[in-house]
Amino acid sequence: MDLMKLGTQLVLSKLGGNTSESGIQSALSSLLGGNDSKDGGLDLGSLVSGMMTNGGGLSSIVGSWLGDGDNEAVSGSQIKDMLGSDKISEFASKLGVDEDSAADSLAEAVPQMVDKGSSGGSLLDSVGGISGAIDMAKKFLS
Repeated sequence: MDLMKLGTQLVLSKLGGNTSESGIQSALSSLLGGNDSKDGGLDLGSLVSGMMTNGGGLSSIVGSWLGDGDNEAVSGSQIKDMLGSDKISEFASKLGVDEDSAADSLAEAVPQMVDKGSSGGSLLDSVGGISGAIDMAKKFLS
């Protein structure tokens, strides 16, 4: 599955208007980028690790996106906490939208991208399986 394409479509559907697919894809790549070509240039393992580290106690939400269970919802404000306000500001600027609209679009797209990228365990394997994800989450919750 091309996760970049999925993310681009989700952001486009949320923002609509004058944003182009190529512009969104470029902005997403800058925000969530990596070198894993099978996921459209995304390094989801690093992304999830970073969100769990910087998420301001929101690692249980990120953890719910891993694997095949239900995803907990996240707000635009929480996405800003997870990814960093500076990165959200840069993303919004590239798309010509305000930060709140950008964050809200990412609040819809990022959980689905992580969920699809971790379906079947590939992302979980990169953090040591379910027990590794739980151990990682425990470190951030304490």
